[in-house]
Amino acid sequence: MNIRPISDLRNHYPEIERDVKEGGPVFLTKNGYGSMVVMSLEQFEHINGNVESALDAADLQAATASLRYTHDEVFGSIREGLRNGREAEAL
Repeated sequence: MNIRPISDLRNHYPEIERDVKEGGPVFLTKNGYGSMVVMSLEQFEHINGNVESALDAADLQAATASLRYTHDEVFGSIREGLRNGREAEAL
């Protein structure tokens, strides 16, 4: 995990840019506390793309099926997947 003070964003931008491209997100701190995360566009699109496609699939399923799940069933399934170390799956 790459943790740096937020001042490095201004003072050492090229290094942070390189670190993000080569090694993943950089966590920035302000006064010793977490402030923000810097990541590449590719990393952001990968994370956000998975969420968007899952929401699109859920919308399509809801529009074409009469089957409905309760809040507890949906989030219970997600929690179970996270506990077992796998990505959340649609019910």
